Amino acid sequence: MNKPLVIDHNAGHSMAVPVPSSEASAIVSIIERAARDPSVDIDKMERLMAMHERVVARGAQAAFDAALAEMQPELPVICRRGLIEVKEKDREGKRTGPVQQSTPYALWEDINDGIKPILHKHGFALSFRNGMAADGRVTVTGILSHRDGHREETTVTLQHDSSGSKNAVQATGSSYSYGKRYTATALLNITSRGEDDDGVAAGAPGGLTDDQLAEVRRLIVAVDADIPKFCTYMKVSQIEDIPAAQYDKAVRALNMKAGK
Repeated sequence: MNKPLVIDHNAGHSMAVPVPSSEASAIVSIIERAARDPSVDIDKMERLMAMHERVVARGAQAAFDAALAEMQPELPVICRRGLIEVKEKDREGKRTGPVQQSTPYALWEDINDGIKPILHKHGFALSFRNGMAADGRVTVTGILSHRDGHREETTVTLQHDSSGSKNAVQATGSSYSYGKRYTATALLNITSRGEDDDGVAAGAPGGLTDDQLAEVRRLIVAVDADIPKFCTYMKVSQIEDIPAAQYDKAVRALNMKAGK
């Protein structure tokens, strides 16, 4: 079967050229011919190269989106085996009293074990970049890469988690661990559930999600906030009653306390 032909008018004569099978390979063929033509200047070559890069990037993103859509139904629901506890303050202001609030959360080890083989199967890799913000807070960037070249990333900025009498190194490590959980679940849209709730989310309609509630509690402990005063400021009787629309306000208030 004969291949479709096009005519190269830049040559001194008509020349049969096979039509490339894809847009990217078509541009490569044009670039190869242009490179052999002394009349083609550098500016034109650069525009052709830029066009090729855009086409390749668009194809890589399309492959990423298709693979992510195919992988999504296979991602597991993670059981929340971790627990954040906020204790009452004693007379010295230390949190050594009875537990006031507790929130379960999914451990990073459980998330990683659950998603790693599925990511590999669909050509994905998940990596992290740790850093420090200008104000001294910890930053964690999650990067989801696909074998065809496209990647997506998201960054979270965190206070040092000094709960449980952690030293500075332990506090930083705990914040990095939380950052991994947060960015991984955001990039992959992973959900978690309590071990005994049959997948039913704990939050009330319009309220904070489990992850948002866990972050508010983590910040409360990290900045040693007074829970009754904080609830009064948020105009709720308990942390669980904070509306989802007020989540950013709650986080900003706690971060501002940390900055004082």
